[in-house]
This record gives sequence, C-alpha cells and structure tokens, in this order.
Amino acid sequence: MPDVIVIRRERPDHPQVVASPNSFDACLPCLVSLYAPEDKHVLGVQALLAPELNFLAAWRGDAVVGTAAAHRLPREADTMLRPSGEMKRKMLTHAQRGLSLVVRLLVALEQTLLDSGVRLALPETGRDRTAAARLHERCGYRRRRPFGGYPDNGLSPFFGKSL
Repeated sequence: MPDVIVIRRERPDHPQVVASPNSFDACLPCLVSLYAPEDKHVLGVQALLAPELNFLAAWRGDAVVGTAAAHRLPREADTMLRPSGEMKRKMLTHAQRGLSLVVRLLVALEQTLLDSGVRLALPETGRDRTAAARLHERCGYRRRRPFGGYPDNGLSPFFGKSL
C-alpha cells in the first residue's frame, strides 16, 4: 500500500532518512537564506542520536516523507521545574505539505513525550516561518516566553502546551 503513511521511531542516521529530501542538509539552504548562523537552532544528525531525543520518521512505502524529533529538556526555572520536551525537526517533503502529515507527526511526538513522563511540550520556530507558528497555534500551543537557554532576540516565537 504505497499511499499509507506509517510514522515510527527511526535512527536519524538511517541511510534513507539522511538521503531524504527533508534531511538537515536538504533544508539547510532555506535556513541559510532566512537566519544568521548564530540564530539557527536546527539539530544535526549527530545531535539527534542523543539518548534524550526521540526521532520519528514518516514512511510512505520505502520513502521517508517526513521527520520530527522531541528533545527531553532538563528541568529549568523557565518551565517551573516541570519536565518538558522541545519539539524539533518537523520537516516534510514538499509533496506532503498541506496533507496534515505534520499534525500527525506532532501528535506522535507528543505521545513520545507522554510515554517518557513529560507533560509540557515546547516548540520554538523562526519568526519568518509563519506556517509553523500557525500550525502550533492550531494544535493547541500558546505563545510563551523563551525556554532552554534561547535568547529573547525577536527572531523566535516560543510556544507551549500541557499534555
């Protein structure tokens, strides 16, 4: 069934994930054009291998059509010492945009956080990525102050949602 999309945990260094059109390297030109190097907060493949990260891939048959990750954060004052997880790397192939796959990935990430005892999801996105901000708001996320050591420099809207 090539039209069925299956979301599952995957290694971020899986050859098909690395070679997919939504890999970090493929998305880098877009980020380079939008933000200065010090203002990019995308995790590379090696960082995604950390044990505190849950990495998901969406597969259509043998092709990776989307990826997402959730990074469990240490307790901090910005989250009132609640366990929290930052949503990272929600990326889709261009053909998948507008097909609600990103919502499915977001829900799957929330479940990985819940499964690990985290009840607060915290995405950060770029100011110029308005579709990402709208997605989070549609999915019940509310704007909040910075977290995780991010600077409050006006380039990143921050969101939070109790799970």
